[in-house]
Amino acid sequence: MPEAKPPTQQQKSAPQKALEKLGLRRDIDLALHLPLRYEDETRITPIAQAREGQVVQVEGIVSESHIELRGRRQLLVRLRDDSDELLLRFLNFYPSQQKSLAAGARVRVRGELRGGFWGREMVHPLCKLVQDDTPLATALTPVYPTSAALPQAYLRKAVVSALKRAPLDEILPPGSLPANLPTLREALDFLHHPSPKVSLATLEDHTHPAWQRLKAEELLAQQLSQLQSQRQRALLQAPPLRGQRAGLHEKLLAALPFQLTGAQQRVVEEIAQDLALGKPMHRLLQGDVGSGKTVVAALAAAVCMDAGWQCALMAPTEILAEQHFRKLIHWLEPLGITVAWLTGSIKGKARQKMLDAAASGQAQLVVGTHAVIEDRVEFARLGLAIIDEQHRFGVAQRLALRNKLAQQALEPHLLMMSATPIPRTLAMTYFADLEVSTIDELPPGRTPIVTKVFADAKRENVIEKIRDEVTKGAQVYWVCPLIEESETLDLQNATETHLHLAEALPGHAVGLLHGRMPPAEKAAVMAQFTANQMSVLVATTVIEVGVDVPNASLMVIEHAERFGLSQLHQLRGRVGRGAVASVCVLMYTAPLSDTGKARLKAMAETNDGFEIARRDLEIRGPGEFMGARQSGAQLLRFADLTEDIKLLEHARRLAPRLLDQHPEAASRHVARWLGSKAEFLKA
Repeated sequence: MPEAKPPTQQQKSAPQKALEKLGLRRDIDLALHLPLRYEDETRITPIAQAREGQVVQVEGIVSESHIELRGRRQLLVRLRDDSDELLLRFLNFYPSQQKSLAAGARVRVRGELRGGFWGREMVHPLCKLVQDDTPLATALTPVYPTSAALPQAYLRKAVVSALKRAPLDEILPPGSLPANLPTLREALDFLHHPSPKVSLATLEDHTHPAWQRLKAEELLAQQLSQLQSQRQRALLQAPPLRGQRAGLHEKLLAALPFQLTGAQQRVVEEIAQDLALGKPMHRLLQGDVGSGKTVVAALAAAVCMDAGWQCALMAPTEILAEQHFRKLIHWLEPLGITVAWLTGSIKGKARQKMLDAAASGQAQLVVGTHAVIEDRVEFARLGLAIIDEQHRFGVAQRLALRNKLAQQALEPHLLMMSATPIPRTLAMTYFADLEVSTIDELPPGRTPIVTKVFADAKRENVIEKIRDEVTKGAQVYWVCPLIEESETLDLQNATETHLHLAEALPGHAVGLLHGRMPPAEKAAVMAQFTANQMSVLVATTVIEVGVDVPNASLMVIEHAERFGLSQLHQLRGRVGRGAVASVCVLMYTAPLSDTGKARLKAMAETNDGFEIARRDLEIRGPGEFMGARQSGAQLLRFADLTEDIKLLEHARRLAPRLLDQHPEAASRHVARWLGSKAEFLKA
């Protein structure tokens, strides 16, 4: 008999397609798809003992069933047991449902008990026809994360089947994981069908030993993947980049109109030592807003170009890329360096000229947005790639850059920059294969920013404060939020605010900046504001990073509760860049959610980027913090970096030993847990 072919995408049922959409392709994927919560169908509660507001399971005989047309058409079923009776109310129902719930039927029902005008009732309960001797469930019933096209019943059956088939053998050598934890099969069998005797609290807060087993395995897979990536990269070759004595690096240092801070000097030296080696640098440069990362990047680029290689600098937005471009041209062109500019908005002959300059090697430095990693862009000798605000790029974009870099014989060095400091637990997990340099010192002359929180009702008081400031010659940012569901609404918000402020501040230039403006228009507005020809700039979040106007001393952020904590900190960093005392006003609209309150409280209490990052991680979790949501890949499903630090430290200690002594077991473990997601961790 010929072997049966697997079904094509067209032949698959809607639930099968829905399973694939949720990433549930392998038996192990289904086995690791854990319940959100559980329902207790192991006991029957007498109707008389059930309390209002409680979700209970009752069983009885239907004494009456009829359709009522008063108000809206509904099916009313009266159910009686030996102790009492209650009403079952169905607002949507099928003829088959009405037929099955006829008088005399024995029914097992689960739902929330409510008080009603006609006595106690359940609305749309789950119903099951039973016999006198139909057994009860012996374990709690799982309720899984699912989608509209994937019924719970179908998913439960799929999980039960997958659990039987999934290869859940013990891959790791004995003694690898913390003591007294169940086997993987025992842990998963238990979590999918826990005993009704178990404490629901230990299941919900994930402290049960079965949960601890999964967390320990997941963190170990993640650490192994990072360590494998680090070791694979150590085998690659990169150009050793050493600057000439009295070369470009020294000339740039001498030409700068300021002295480097001690922290900047330290990280410049760390980067130079990496670049001089014949293996690819993979370093993260982190520093708070305004700590001077751009000049460090310029000095790294100078070493690269001095050694005869090209450098690329990529930023997430045109405004930030242009800010870098202007600074780098100002510093490097007088020293004889050709800098090319490449973004999506550059078209035609101008674009081709830039592409030719990069491909021929004439452009020693190429600055731009993600346009730098497009297929058509080629470099003659790319020695160093610098990515600014790397977490703002989607994971797929970061992988595209890594793949592009890997296409040449020698792997370029990679320097990533972030003004969102990485909390220690994140550095230990997602950045475990990176060297980290930290600029932990601000340049002299920076004044601390005072942060004030006001309700939206105080708007006119804030405008009065702006009037005072601009009269004294200060400059002001007013930021309106980006509402993802409606860019039109966002634009209207910024436009209306711009008109209102222009009316309220006669005699003062009020500008408007938003993402839909043509690049030339954006550049003209920013040039006016930078040159102090404009008092107030109303903007959307396009000014979040990189914009540097030392005279701006007041920042107003409207609907501050809609922004993430690191984004608020970035925006606040646009002021306080000179010697003038600066203020950041956070305006919110009531009522505030708990998350909104936590964010505004953190902003008012600290200017420390590392503390802000720590609290942001607590509030949002690692996926959002790192921009992982852009990839659609959950980075950690079970472990919690704020709660599971001991398990993480255990995994960090175990990973190198496992990779050295049991490499095959280590590879199988990573494949089981991460599959293709291992690539995302390397981005």
